Amino acid sequence: MKKILYISALIFAFSYAPLSAQTNTTFSYAMGFGMGDLGDFISKTSFRGATLDFRKMARPDVGFGFSLGWNTFYEEKAYDTYHDGNASLSGRQYRYSNHVPMLISADYYFNPGEKVSPFIGLGTGVTYTRRNTDMSIYTIEQDAWNFTLQPEIGVQFNSSLSSATTIMLKYYHGFAAGELEAAQSYLSLNIGFVFRSL
Repeated sequence: MKKILYISALIFAFSYAPLSAQTNTTFSYAMGFGMGDLGDFISKTSFRGATLDFRKMARPDVGFGFSLGWNTFYEEKAYDTYHDGNASLSGRQYRYSNHVPMLISADYYFNPGEKVSPFIGLGTGVTYTRRNTDMSIYTIEQDAWNFTLQPEIGVQFNSSLSSATTIMLKYYHGFAAGELEAAQSYLSLNIGFVFRSL
């Protein structure tokens, strides 16, 4: 609970700016590609994901704000004998991994105001991760609050002063924490719409 309050306070602090500042709100569909331990646990691409990015522009080329996201990875494993410590179980496994990043973020835009504006960004905060392994009537659940770093690159295609479309590639690196003893990392390919207001 303390972590949620901490992140909420930082999001509020970083998103505050004079009311006259321009804001960019981006809603995007996110595809996830597991890496490292997550990729070993679930090799399939995640097609269930979404991201909300909010930025207040300190200058035409610099924005500060927050990012909230969600990705679910899923894979059905073939009938086999699986080992967990001294226990062995035979059957099909159904594996799930849910990731909810809550980050403070900053972006730099190379061509603000142009039709095509590449940008880079960096986010930091926490990701809530919950991993489930279901087998017959049994389930193993593990969860963690992972400290997370999230660099990104992207391009905005400005169609008007009030809207744009965007493509972003985000890399989430959640450090080992809680019941997950290895880092939880994935790439996210996002396609979305940007809405601007003053």
